[in-house]
Order: sequence, then structure tokens, then C-alpha cells
Amino acid sequence: MNFLAILAALGLEQWRAFRFRAGVERAFVRYTRWLESKLNGGTREQGLVAAAAALAPPVLIAACIFWLADAVHPALGFAWNVVVLYLLMGFRHFSGAFSAIAAALAAGDPVAARRALAAWRGGASAEWTSVDVARLAIERGFVDSYRHVFGTLFWFVLLPGPAGAVLYRAAALLAAEWRASARGEDTTPIVRARDSFGVPARRVLWLLDWVPVRLTALSFAIVGDFEDAAYCWRTQAASWATEEGGETAGIVLASGGGALGVILGGPLPSIAGAPDARPELGMGEDPDAALMSSGVGLVWRALILWLLLILLLTLANLAP
Repeated sequence: MNFLAILAALGLEQWRAFRFRAGVERAFVRYTRWLESKLNGGTREQGLVAAAAALAPPVLIAACIFWLADAVHPALGFAWNVVVLYLLMGFRHFSGAFSAIAAALAAGDPVAARRALAAWRGGASAEWTSVDVARLAIERGFVDSYRHVFGTLFWFVLLPGPAGAVLYRAAALLAAEWRASARGEDTTPIVRARDSFGVPARRVLWLLDWVPVRLTALSFAIVGDFEDAAYCWRTQAASWATEEGGETAGIVLASGGGALGVILGGPLPSIAGAPDARPELGMGEDPDAALMSSGVGLVWRALILWLLLILLLTLANLAP
């Protein structure tokens, strides 16, 4: 039933992405901000209590509704799984912006591409070239595909009902909301307190990411250039630990860049004017609109691989 629920949710999402999906995430983010305003005293202990208070309600609600619906009729439990997956998982959460950037670059309009990128990830610089824009779009696309598809899918399959999918997406939103300045440039007491408060939430997400991010990297290697993906994963991923997304993003980007044959990361003109000396990940060509399309194909092939494995596991469980 899980396999069918995944197919139904992906099909529904490809057919139509209703706007109310984003409202669910916004409601949760408002709830986390309210918790922070009430519980943030600047300690990790308070952050642990707040993280539990943020994650437990949506997970328990989703699980209880599933168990009640399934007890009435399995079809209702199946429908609830489809609804939750549709709300949380899929490419439409980010594919619109990615496609707009690729189309603008293909049309030779870097200004429109920078505008679309800024609307998607926040911040943009007029000094970014078409290569910079394509590189950043591929990076964000790989990370978002992991967060919205592979990570969510892994925990949906592992835990009963939709509890795993809700836990993972809630943890990802919570860690992002309570993340302080990644570079530590702001060392005011308020920022330092928020950073300590957010440590437990980020630790929970790191634990949830440990297995699925490595399976995702392995999937990229299998459906792409295995040797280059494995080499980049092994030698480059750790260098991204202090950048946006940390170790998890480093694994996804290094393996994805190697599998696709594209150079990600690297120095980037910053909004403030000083260059952002990011580590280089992947190997091969500089990114462009064509490689952006190839990146989409890499992610889809990896997803098909996951679906085949889930199907095999489902059939094995049904066998007498």
C-alpha cells in the first residue's frame, strides 16, 4: 500500500499543485516561531524541550488520524497517506523556479534568471554570471530534491503510516527556522542564544539525514557516473561542512556533481562585494541550461531506482 500511495501522491502532484500546500508549511513555521518566543532562554535544554514540543504534535496527529482511518477501512488509511505525501513530498515544491531559471538562461536572459533565482533562494548579485546562476540553481535543486523527495520518502517507508514523512519535513523546517548565522559573523548575545537554542533541532535533523542522504548519494552514483560520483563524495563532501546545509548538503552536492559531470561550489561574488570562497564540488564542465536539464534527469532516474526498490520490498513482504 505504501508503494501505491507514493505513486498516487507523485501522480497527483504532477497533475496539479494546489497552493494550499504551502500554507501547511507556513502554519507550522508560525507555530515554531511562537514556541521560540515562549521558550527560548538561550540554552540547549530549552531548545530540546521546544524541539519536542514542535515535532510531537504534528507527528502524533498524522499517526492518530491514520490509525483511526485505517481501523474504519484500509482505503481511508490509504487516502490519508496520499494526502499527507501530496502535502509534503514532490518536485513541484521547487521545480517551477528551477524551470524558470533554465528557460531564462536558454533564452540568453541572465537578468530574468537572476531574478527567478533570487525569488527562489533569496539574495542575488548583479555580478553573478550565467554560470554562477546555473551553478546555484543546480545546487539548490539537488538539495531541495533530497529534502522534498528522497529524505521524506525514506522516512515514510520506514515508519508506520505518514508519521515518518511528517517527522522528517517538520524537523527540516524546524532546523531551518532556528538556524542562526551560518558563518557566525553576527556574534551578538541574541544570535548566540538563538544558536544554542537551535542546536537540538539541528541535531535531530542530522540524525534523520544520516542514512537517507547516503542512500541518495549512492543512487546518484548508480544512475550517473559512478566512479566520479564516488570519488567526489569521498574526497570533497567534508569540505562543505561549514557552508549552507552542512555535511548533508555536501554529500548531496559532491555526489550529484560527480554523477552529472558538473562543477558545483567554488568562489562566488557575494552581495556585500567580497568574494565568497566556497569549496569546489563535483568535476567536469561548468553548468549551463543544458546541464540543468540533465540534473533533472539525474534526479528522476534516482527516484525511479528508489521506486523499483520499494516495489521489490513490497512484493517480498507480500510473498508467503
